Amino acid sequence: MQISYFSAVIKLALVIPTLDRSGAEKQMTLLASRLPRDEFEVHVFALTRGGPFEQSLREADVPVTILGKRWKFDPASMLRLRSALREFKPDIVHTWLFAANAYGRIVGGGRSAWKTVVSERCVDSWKAGWQLWLDQRLIHRTDRLVGNSQSVAEFYREHGFPEDRMTVIPNGIAVPERSPKGREQLLEELELPADAKLIGHVGRLAKQKRVEDLLWSIQLLRQADARACLLVIGEGPERDSLVQRTLALECDKHVRFLGHRSDASRLLSLLDVYWLGSDFEGMSNSLMEAMAAGVPVVVTDIPPNRELVQHDQQGYLVNVGDGLGFAQFTRRLIEDAELARKLGEAGRTHMREEFSIDKMVQSHAKLYRELSANRQATKTLQPPR
Repeated sequence: MQISYFSAVIKLALVIPTLDRSGAEKQMTLLASRLPRDEFEVHVFALTRGGPFEQSLREADVPVTILGKRWKFDPASMLRLRSALREFKPDIVHTWLFAANAYGRIVGGGRSAWKTVVSERCVDSWKAGWQLWLDQRLIHRTDRLVGNSQSVAEFYREHGFPEDRMTVIPNGIAVPERSPKGREQLLEELELPADAKLIGHVGRLAKQKRVEDLLWSIQLLRQADARACLLVIGEGPERDSLVQRTLALECDKHVRFLGHRSDASRLLSLLDVYWLGSDFEGMSNSLMEAMAAGVPVVVTDIPPNRELVQHDQQGYLVNVGDGLGFAQFTRRLIEDAELARKLGEAGRTHMREEFSIDKMVQSHAKLYRELSANRQATKTLQPPR
């Protein structure tokens, strides 16, 4: 008799540190909200706190449990996670980002009642030795590692994770309708002239993003074209020092720090050029959103960016720290409207064809089905006790 492994709904627990407004959290929320309900019962567990995406999940009727982790290592919250998972009885636990990846595998034990998937979202060169050591110690408790780019997968392969238990699933991105509506209002809000050329950066203001390099670039660019203005969208520990840097460079009149914006995706569509100066990434959501909006991009020449941008096809790749390169390529784009339109449209097409949200969700669903089938087969083959 043939056994069907897909007759029952797959119970999926998604575990993540917070539901703050950031890239991994956004991808997880899209996934949780769009998996087919007739196949998957999804429950989200946030280790530390909720955030803006908590409301999005609840509106999509996805249950959310906040576990209240207080410290980096918090045994009480680990016990709460273990208790919550045992009560939910998942078939698969899928964890996202370092803290959740560690906690989820530790509470699962050596012979877990569920399959364990971990998501790694960045080329994590920031990790300390003890964090990499812990990752390696927990490999045997990991059924699958999902990277969002080939570069992320390669990083973890080099650090000892078996290639046959890796899967690459790129981020999914929505391609909005193109509309310049709101640009005039934005220029008025920022007290900029009608002919201003808007260059934008979206991301956490942390050293990894190398926003200071972008300040050098806007200082160079504004000397060649006084219409240029850099919009920095996001918050982070570097904000105060970056504001002071604009004063020291005398480019403060050409930079606007906008902080967190709930309408960041809409603002991206109003830009003339998008900048990303990071020295490491996983797969940048903001870069993908800019490309999906039809905005030409100038970004650092690092492996994850090369997976999204072909030089002179959807934008330009520049060496890390090359402020002059950013300025020169951007000047070319703002002086040649047809070139900017051509590169922007190529990026938009690339996002639509290769990086859709549906494709991201379908790839995860396929992985979950395979793991669930393996789990059911293993249970079926086990001798009775």
